[in-house]
Amino acid sequence: MTSPERPAPDRHAPRPASAPAPAGRRRAAARPAWILVVPATAAALLAVMPLGYLAVRALEHGPAYAWDVVADARTGELLLRSLGLTAAVVAACLVLGVSLAWLTVRTALPGARAWSVLVTLPLAVPSYVTAFAWLSAAPTLAGFTGSALALTLASFPYVYLPVAAALRGTDPGHEEVARSLGHGPLRTFLRVTLPQLRPAAAGGGLLVALYVLSDFGAVSLMRYDTFTRGIYTSYRASFDRTPAAALSAVLVLMTVALVAAETRTRGRADYARTGTGTARRAVPAALGRWRPVALAWCGVLVAASVGFPLAVLGYWLAIGSSATWDPAGLTATALTTLGVAAGGAALTTLLALPVGVIAARHRGRVAHLLEQAAYAGHAVPGITVALALVFFAVRYARPVYQETPLLICAYAVLFLPVAVAATRAAVLQAPPVLDDVARSLGRSPFGVLREVTVPLAAPGVAAGAALTFVVCMKELPATLLLRPTGMDTLATRLWTETGSGSFAAAAPYAAALILLAAVPSYLLGRHRT
Repeated sequence: MTSPERPAPDRHAPRPASAPAPAGRRRAAARPAWILVVPATAAALLAVMPLGYLAVRALEHGPAYAWDVVADARTGELLLRSLGLTAAVVAACLVLGVSLAWLTVRTALPGARAWSVLVTLPLAVPSYVTAFAWLSAAPTLAGFTGSALALTLASFPYVYLPVAAALRGTDPGHEEVARSLGHGPLRTFLRVTLPQLRPAAAGGGLLVALYVLSDFGAVSLMRYDTFTRGIYTSYRASFDRTPAAALSAVLVLMTVALVAAETRTRGRADYARTGTGTARRAVPAALGRWRPVALAWCGVLVAASVGFPLAVLGYWLAIGSSATWDPAGLTATALTTLGVAAGGAALTTLLALPVGVIAARHRGRVAHLLEQAAYAGHAVPGITVALALVFFAVRYARPVYQETPLLICAYAVLFLPVAVAATRAAVLQAPPVLDDVARSLGRSPFGVLREVTVPLAAPGVAAGAALTFVVCMKELPATLLLRPTGMDTLATRLWTETGSGSFAAAAPYAAALILLAAVPSYLLGRHRT
């Protein structure tokens, strides 16, 4: 007896709604769990708190007065200067970061592991130290050229780190297929490799743009007027906070526009590997006759970004007398700096985790708004964030006024995008199908987050925490305003001594800041995914 023949399955038939999505495809329709939404909302509210302060201050004398400030010719000039500087620095950092990542990860560059550490060390050198070093050697650099040079040399690792991590995590099989079809190395890189690096490069470029827009130290030393310097001047010149608040509001709108543009560059492609097995390591490309050029390229960048500032500091240390050294005070200041930076990095990472997971795993209005809100505070100048928190503490939380927790909250507002970008990039490379499998096995949303998502993304999250720690140590404007009475960090002591012209006295604090920041920068350079 023969069984009736079953009809062949129709490949074009619609898949039942209950059927699981193909492996690796992001479930755009799924709503984020409350265990993520609640803390992400708290992080977003903290990040947008300065915006409420700006709204109160900017409209204090009525919309007409605020509009007069925004429509002033001076505001337009500051806008063009800030955008021009940002575009130049971002373009330069993309070229430097992508090229260095390619050389250290995908080529047979001699000493590639050592170079991967050295090119992250500029994170340990504050932009105002780089600006001071170059300005003292070549005073003619003051202005746009010097500002762009100092900010580029200080911030290109923001592009290098995520791009290098993406190159290590991508499967070289796609590139091998392209070459087998007759594509040359350059065409393969442009059409296959580069599109896979787009999220990492765009995220790094966004961090660079936000860093440039919010920078105060480098542009002040280079005497180049941007929004941040204009806002600071307005605060210092008058007791009326409305003009500075109106300028800060324009800066926030620029940030929202940048975040929206970066979000559109991501597209709807999936970047996680979903095949079976373990991804093979790419065979390093031979440099051939280009090896000396590649070594010279890496050497010049490391020398310009790290070697030259250290040489200048060495000069000031050498000519300084014993009276400029205070070992006890230097040690106490260093320990204080480490403590507040560690607290800021811990709080920022905890707040960034749910935002980064939602941004990577979900689409929709809620996810988009939460991520944009997290980025909003980063472009608000540090002095504005500090004044907003002072305004809140005096009115609603008097016990934390001029206390360390308020300073740590300021770090979280300012540097939340750094941790969010690292978390989102790390979660994107973890296949979403593993989350689905865990849910099908009965795990709760919190269980999936704890047992699957966070362990897979842990290396990237740790890298983001280390990067946040570095930038917290270097932060200057908010620390100047919010530090408790009698407390100094290495950055504030450096700024105080430099402002009074005591360069030899400032050198020990600058050297200590660089040495301490070099440790997490070194660990970031050795980070492997």
